[in-house]
Amino acid sequence: MNEFVTNWSKDELKAYIMIFCSHADFNESKAEKAYIKSKIKDLDLEKIHHEFDKDNDYQSIQKIRSSLSSLNYNPEELEILISEIKELFSVDGHIDTLEHNLLLGLKHILKDP
Repeated sequence: MNEFVTNWSKDELKAYIMIFCSHADFNESKAEKAYIKSKIKDLDLEKIHHEFDKDNDYQSIQKIRSSLSSLNYNPEELEILISEIKELFSVDGHIDTLEHNLLLGLKHILKDP
């Protein structure tokens, strides 16, 4: 499990999750990129994106779970994060089936890390 331990801040984790979500339909749109930038202002998104690019889905999910556990999110913070993920999925006008399914899975992971 050590390979999945990160030293991320809450903002870095949020950026990683947002990037992960923007790839749910295998197409990170310009609108999604802009939305992520609007929510994550003071981070090097390229650094986070580079880490995401080298991870497979299993590694991404394990890093998210590990980071959620170590960062001690409270229920209110998790609800805000889920709300922002829904907004991200909606920026292109609709939530497709892949995005909807990822949202369901992430809700499970986020609420039970």
